[in-house]
Amino acid sequence: MSSTTELVGERATPQTRTPVSRGTVHTPTFRTLGLLAAAGILVVVTIASIMIGARDLTVDTVLAALFNPDGTTEALIIWELRVPRTVVGLVVGPALGLAGALIQAFTRNPLADPGILGVNAGAGFFVTIAVGVLGFNDARGYVWFALVGAGVVTVLVYLIGSVGTGTANPVQMTLAGVALSAVLGGIASGISLKNPQAFDNMRYWGAGSIGGRSLEVVAAIAPLIFLGVILALLVAKPLNALAMGEDVGRSLGVSVMGTRIVVVVAVTVLAGGATALAGPIGFIGLMVPHIVRWFVGPDQRWIMAYTLVVSPILLLVADILARIILPSGELRVGLVTAVVGAPILIMLARRKKVSGL
Repeated sequence: MSSTTELVGERATPQTRTPVSRGTVHTPTFRTLGLLAAAGILVVVTIASIMIGARDLTVDTVLAALFNPDGTTEALIIWELRVPRTVVGLVVGPALGLAGALIQAFTRNPLADPGILGVNAGAGFFVTIAVGVLGFNDARGYVWFALVGAGVVTVLVYLIGSVGTGTANPVQMTLAGVALSAVLGGIASGISLKNPQAFDNMRYWGAGSIGGRSLEVVAAIAPLIFLGVILALLVAKPLNALAMGEDVGRSLGVSVMGTRIVVVVAVTVLAGGATALAGPIGFIGLMVPHIVRWFVGPDQRWIMAYTLVVSPILLLVADILARIILPSGELRVGLVTAVVGAPILIMLARRKKVSGL
């Protein structure tokens, strides 16, 4: 018994205690200060998102319109366009980032995210069915289809990746996700082309956009995403234990099956809700957990906390860049994240050693 305990303690050390060789970079003080700094940056980016656009506004104008709306043009721009758009970014960003962090930890695949594993494609496909076949045209109606699609594809990819081994194989899951994304994307495109009128108001949604959503729609979907955030934070500690192997996790009192179920539910709610609200936005779930892991180490509790704050920063900055590049037509934020994310994906794939999970 004592030798087993020593073995468990020795294997648990890298996940539960800051390695001495890494210096002060991963100390709790550094992590806390970094998280506070990231929160401050998020506040600045949020204000910038309200100020910057086809018509730039000053801080005084923004504050006056926010706290004393008087029906002026500036107030209408802020409350009808900028505020809803910014709130969508603050809701969708954490959902995409946490979904990516969960999938990477769950599959032990550092190159996994909801887009690569087909979760976004599944949600988008079921939304296409809801709009093109069943006639839904409001996010409050087709959000449930997005959740079902995300859940079905998540389970299907996991099952395919587990064939022959009993446990999820990262390579098999990635290949399954890419294949399913291609198939579902092709079918969805065919349905869209067959009934273009039904999808006319979803062109921007299909490219990934945080604009054009009312606060009422956000209020209907935000509670689901909030539930997913809570589940992600709760499962962070069990994922730390399972990173050392299922047998070690069980010896530490972790329910392997229960953790898997919670992760699948959380990914389904987060990715499905985000896709229903803003369309298929890629690479946020891939980039942010990697960036965060470089700074805070492999502890999933810190990864989740940082991802919760850094993801909306990246999404809002991408949206601001889209408005600056094309202030008249405005690029879709999904296109900006793809342009930025593709080189990062190539860089990660070429690294001899990716961040540890």
